[in-house]
Amino acid sequence: MSTEEILSSERKIYSMEDLKRKGLSQYKVKKLVDEGKLVKLNKSHYENAEYSGEESDLYYAEAFAPKGVVCLLSAAAYYNLTTFVPDAVDVAIARKDNVATLPDWPAMHIHHFTDDRHELGVSTVKEGENEFKIYDVEKTVTDVVYYREKIGIEETKEVLVTYLRRKDRDINRLLSYAEQMKCGKVMKQYLEMLL
Repeated sequence: MSTEEILSSERKIYSMEDLKRKGLSQYKVKKLVDEGKLVKLNKSHYENAEYSGEESDLYYAEAFAPKGVVCLLSAAAYYNLTTFVPDAVDVAIARKDNVATLPDWPAMHIHHFTDDRHELGVSTVKEGENEFKIYDVEKTVTDVVYYREKIGIEETKEVLVTYLRRKDRDINRLLSYAEQMKCGKVMKQYLEMLL
């Protein structure tokens, strides 16, 4: 079986588990690295050097933070809620989890969330053969409001105003998340001002 049959040009990141499931031994993986077909990212993940699909820094989140979820301004940018272009990928991990190594590129900001905040509103985005975990739109807006002091009031306002213009907005879900995340009062004040 040729490398082209094993490694899809439509998939950016492979875990060692993925490669083992495809029948590759550690020796064969090392050979692919030596041939320049795979680039070792860390102990357990590899980048496909022959990837020809759409580029996205978000694909790297799982390689460096396997239980991580794309969050805050990175998620807001993904959902077109902001014109701000983040200089790093925002990734939420559970408080008890750690990230062993971070890449030089793309830069990543790791945010430690409590278990209940980390697990709420997670969805998986599949783009072709690539996938990553990201908070849904309402959870993203809730997190931005909760962390408004860190993020900035102008960015927070832009995210909220843009969200409120969406036809698919779900104010009930937004308020439910805000209550669960202990920022219901602040969210209601923002909504009263903007609606």
